[in-house]
Amino acid sequence: MAGKFELFDDAAGKVRWRLKAGNGEIIAQSQAYESKESAKKGITSVQTNATGAALVDLTTK
Repeated sequence: MAGKFELFDDAAGKVRWRLKAGNGEIIAQSQAYESKESAKKGITSVQTNATGAALVDLTTK
């Protein structure tokens, strides 16, 4: 099964999204948005920008 984005209301009444892998595990979650439309724009941004995103390793080990 493919991954999916889910929109949900958080405890403060804001809208967030989470990205779930095909096995149901949450692999990413957004900041809080004021509106569903803004959250959807956030999803679109991730879909567009993550495709060619580089990995920057800031770890010390």
